[in-house]
This record gives sequence, structure tokens and C-alpha cells, in this order.
Amino acid sequence: MAGQGSGGNVLAALCSFFIPGLGQLLQGRLLMAILQFVLAGALWFILMGWIIHLWSIIDAARYKPSN
Repeated sequence: MAGQGSGGNVLAALCSFFIPGLGQLLQGRLLMAILQFVLAGALWFILMGWIIHLWSIIDAARYKPSN
């Protein structure tokens, strides 16, 4: 079982670096991906999107499947 720091999480974090929520989408977490993508997009307009963008990267890197 792949845990935190696994290659999949590193790839997911890198994807979220470029597009918030993309890492979560790669991990199969559609709702979290949509939430982070929409929040980051909306908040970039008021200069706070970087917070959600950073959250997206960290969340993808720290994800542990519930299996």
C-alpha cells in the first residue's frame, strides 16, 4: 500500500502545483478536486488564490487512502 511520500503522492502534488485540484483528481477524489479548483480560481481574482493553491499541493502530497 502506498502511503504519504509515495511516488503517486509526489506526482499528485506536482500536478496540483500547476493546476489546483489536478492531483486530487489523479487520486480519484473528484469532489475535493472540484472544490480546490473552483476555490483557487475564484480566490485568485482577489489575490488570495495562492492559499488554496498551496493547500491543494500539500493535501495531494499528504493523502493517505482509507484502504
